[in-house]
Amino acid sequence: MNNMKLEKILNHELSASSVKDYTTNGMQIEGKGEVERVVTGVTASQLLIDQAVKLNADALLVHHGYFWKGEPAPIRGMKGKRIRTLIKHDINLYAYHLPLDIHPKLGNNAELARLLKIEIEGGLEENKNSLAMFGRLKEQTKVSDFIGRINQVLGRCPLHVFPENLDQMIQTVGWCTGGGQNYLELAAQHGLDAFISGEISERTTHLARELGIHYFSAGHHATERYGIKALGEWLALKCGLEVKFVDIYNPA
Repeated sequence: MNNMKLEKILNHELSASSVKDYTTNGMQIEGKGEVERVVTGVTASQLLIDQAVKLNADALLVHHGYFWKGEPAPIRGMKGKRIRTLIKHDINLYAYHLPLDIHPKLGNNAELARLLKIEIEGGLEENKNSLAMFGRLKEQTKVSDFIGRINQVLGRCPLHVFPENLDQMIQTVGWCTGGGQNYLELAAQHGLDAFISGEISERTTHLARELGIHYFSAGHHATERYGIKALGEWLALKCGLEVKFVDIYNPA
């Protein structure tokens, strides 16, 4: 498939032009004109790029790419090495940040809800592109059992902060994959029992304690593995491309 056509297909599916972001979504590095083999992964790190080279990939499709707002413009050091490797091996780099977070079927939020068996009810923000979602579990669940479910699904035990009653029952849940801990107050305003995100800040503990809402920090990387994987699987079915998801371990 032509590399430009592939970008158009991805842009259309993810409605990339309609989402305000602080990075460039779409093709970030141009490589060979024809794409047959695609590697997907969360972040365009050197380790992931090296795997793409080993797998003779024509394209790398990620959630976290380059050219973030406010980052230094010079292509040097670590960023220079990454980009030189891609150019040397003629590998296209496609990156989709917020458009992938919010996609209703393939997105990080949608996939986390599916995996944790949360029925989506809507967005916490009053706009169609809300980054934080809310929904409910099919039945009331003990906090300790929900921690076990997260651990089983994501392969890591989440950090749980106040209230600390593990026998307490929860049913209504909000979530935002990645660095969405600042939506905790909004979740509390909605009267939710719990909120899940990837990261935790110093103030998050105090907020959860004083607002009386359970907070689960389950890992930025861990909560955002599944959107890019789902997007790759969709791409393989739609376009007949050879797609391989590579998970580079990240404890954060």
